Amino acid sequence: METDYLKRCFGNSLSQALAEVAKVQPSDPVEYLAHWLYHYRKIATGKEKNRLEKIRLQEEYQHSLKEKEMREMLKQEEYQIQQKCAEHHKEQISTEKAMFLQEDTEPFEQEALEQESLPGTSDMSPAVPQRSPPSESTGQTEQNSDTP
Repeated sequence: METDYLKRCFGNSLSQALAEVAKVQPSDPVEYLAHWLYHYRKIATGKEKNRLEKIRLQEEYQHSLKEKEMREMLKQEEYQIQQKCAEHHKEQISTEKAMFLQEDTEPFEQEALEQESLPGTSDMSPAVPQRSPPSESTGQTEQNSDTP
């Protein structure tokens, strides 16, 4: 029972310390054993801190890799969105252009259709305005207005 306690608390360190005391055979073995155990504890604590720091750094590194991967995915997604936006913008511009051209040509088409449907206007071209021949009554009114 007491040996279990000593093994649990000291582990291998006590047997290493006693082996060191037997090897060196100092004049005050109790003081030497105390210093050796104190020094061992400092080293063990430092090793444990280094181990925990190494684990923390590995976790941090893994986290940074995940962040980098996420940034790359976001950049790729942003690029795809920009491409889709540009495509949509081009489609919108072409649609608006087509609508504008259609709106511009609709009055001319309508006018052309109206002129084609009028009787006696088949020989008239829609781009050139036609003059009607002067009538006799128009000439007489001009003469009447000149003579008092």
